[in-house]
Amino acid sequence: MATIEGTAGAEIEAPIDAVYAIAADIEGSGRWQPEIKLAECVERDADGNQVLVRMETDAKVRRLGSTIRFDYTRPNRIEWAQEEGDLKSLVGRWELEDLGQERTRVTYSLDVDPGRILGMAIRGPLVDVLRGRMIESMPEKLKSFAERDSA
Repeated sequence: MATIEGTAGAEIEAPIDAVYAIAADIEGSGRWQPEIKLAECVERDADGNQVLVRMETDAKVRRLGSTIRFDYTRPNRIEWAQEEGDLKSLVGRWELEDLGQERTRVTYSLDVDPGRILGMAIRGPLVDVLRGRMIESMPEKLKSFAERDSA
């Protein structure tokens, strides 16, 4: 059984508050993450943050559903963990660093355990392909969207 884990980063030509707002809008994440087919907030905190979100993702192998709890530390960190869903476990985070002059460094980390059944289908080179789609491409997707949005 293969776990998929890793960290990737990018520097974005946009202010940290703008980048954070994009990353924190989980319901709007399908605008820049085409693999997300559904993101529906089912619970918000007192500040209006989307803290519990039901999601469906096209993982190419199959469409995966999950309910994910988010925790926000504005403007530097967003963390999440799956509470229930098709995967055995999923935890991740965005870390943002203000570089000044309206530039932001983002670091994306994800650790996915697909579980025994789904894990049997994920072996060898497919692990690297999924790591690229699920982890390594994420900072660049956020960068492209944020820089286009701030232009």
